[in-house]
Amino acid sequence: MADTATSARPEILHEPVDASRFGVVEKPLSRFETFYNSSLLRKAVIIALLILAWQIGASALHNDLLLPSFAQTMRALVRALLSGELETKIWISLKVLLTGYGLGVLLAAVLTGLGVATRIGADLLETLTAMFNPLPAIALLPIALIWFGLGDASLVFVLVHSVVWAVSLNTQSGFLAVSNTLRMAGRNYGLRGFAYIRKILIPAAFPSILTGLKVGWAFAWRTEIASELVFGVSSGSGGLGWYIYEYKNLLEISKVFAGLLTIIIIGLIVENLVFRTIERHTVRKWGMQA
Repeated sequence: MADTATSARPEILHEPVDASRFGVVEKPLSRFETFYNSSLLRKAVIIALLILAWQIGASALHNDLLLPSFAQTMRALVRALLSGELETKIWISLKVLLTGYGLGVLLAAVLTGLGVATRIGADLLETLTAMFNPLPAIALLPIALIWFGLGDASLVFVLVHSVVWAVSLNTQSGFLAVSNTLRMAGRNYGLRGFAYIRKILIPAAFPSILTGLKVGWAFAWRTEIASELVFGVSSGSGGLGWYIYEYKNLLEISKVFAGLLTIIIIGLIVENLVFRTIERHTVRKWGMQA
């Protein structure tokens, strides 16, 4: 076989290229794109549109007893805040609400812990949630009044009922949804008992746990206001529910809407400051949510 001559490959030299010839590498966002990428601004626009619709609807209806305008409601809200009356009502409601919510979450943690640890505990949790979760908390208020009397204890009782089952169900569902891969990884690292629950189960199930906490908060807030509307004052004073009920009887509807607006504002603050902060430092930080 004849030898074939091989020629050396010629060297390739590249001259440096000026950066201006690269084209568009990084393009700044337009004002619309910057606005659209901000969740806070998008929500602010939605709220502004709702307020505008409220103002237009009230002006078209022109009946303050049916629908006071947003401007009238804000004037009533500012006057109630300046007088100190509304701050007192808010504190009364939040004090009872946080007590009932905290006890409900604590009881839910105990029940869920038993449900995860033992089969009997799981059966107990499933049976109790099937029995009591469909039962409206407000339906227990007459029983609570008989047992605990006209006071905060009755409210706390119904609040615990409204919280415990929602938190327990979501927490248990989160634990059951933890993949076997994560479970086996924890076992392989020698984790047992509380360390296994704290380092494996809770982080993996935390999106469901956080959902349960949000649902429990919403149920507790609604139950608190509804309970105050039903039996009114406690020890000569009442919270936001009583504030709404009292001024409804006096036909001061702008103050009624001021109370409703206060409830909405508190809900927005809790959702966007408290729960969003927890979410940002847990499930999003851990890469479990986009």
